[in-house]
Amino acid sequence: MKKSVENLATSKITGGRRYPLRTRRKYEIDRYSVEAIPGPHITVPRKVRGSNAKTSLKTTDFVNLALEGGKVKKVKITKVIRNPASSDYERRGVISKGAVLETEAGQCKVVSRPGQDGAVNAVLTK
Repeated sequence: MKKSVENLATSKITGGRRYPLRTRRKYEIDRYSVEAIPGPHITVPRKVRGSNAKTSLKTTDFVNLALEGGKVKKVKITKVIRNPASSDYERRGVISKGAVLETEAGQCKVVSRPGQDGAVNAVLTK
């Protein structure tokens, strides 16, 4: 009798079924990443481990710009100039930590994680 092809990896040499030692844990479950891009402000709430919640940023058109003396100013994003995380992110205009943005106040570098924090914080580059 011939075994089915889909079951070969999970069967023993005797024909018996192999059962996994354990199932996938909650912390091992992966999900699609939420990649922030310029546009009207939209956030996505996500449930995470320990009955906590994270707010991911889907789109935004403003950045919290840290200025001299501890001041923070909300400025409009013009475009994403560079993203060293990935050339694909650079082409698509994805905002992630380390991305260089063109704003009304000049070029600034993102210092927060928009997919984790739900906000884009940046500092001016010289």
